[in-house]
Amino acid sequence: MIKLLVGVRGTGKTKTLIAAANEALENSKGYVVCIEKGATLRHEISYKVRLVNTDDYLIEGGVALGGMVAGILAGNGDVTDLFIDGTRKIFGYDKADMALFLTDLEKFIATLEKVIRDANVNVTITVSVDPADLPENLKKYL
Repeated sequence: MIKLLVGVRGTGKTKTLIAAANEALENSKGYVVCIEKGATLRHEISYKVRLVNTDDYLIEGGVALGGMVAGILAGNGDVTDLFIDGTRKIFGYDKADMALFLTDLEKFIATLEKVIRDANVNVTITVSVDPADLPENLKKYL
């Protein structure tokens, strides 16, 4: 299952993700992983959650992030919950064209659907965009 936490900057997406990750850890019978750009969440998420900094692995863009997610799931079939914070920054569109970002996001979500198809994993992703700008085919993930 894929869930998008969507909103403009400063609307509490990351705080919601942190609470969800810590809650998932309490309820999971497997592993919880959180992917982020930078290392800002390490003090707010339980040390038992596997934090992955995309900068440490030179991940930039939806294709690279999709490959990282596939690798994480291939390397550990016991991952039950996966959280991705700062998708727009990971994609390299922090201050760039919104239309290009949304196109890449659609491609990433389509790839992610295929990657998690046979895995029993819940994926939660923060997306810094006005919900009104989200393409119709992605609104089902809200």
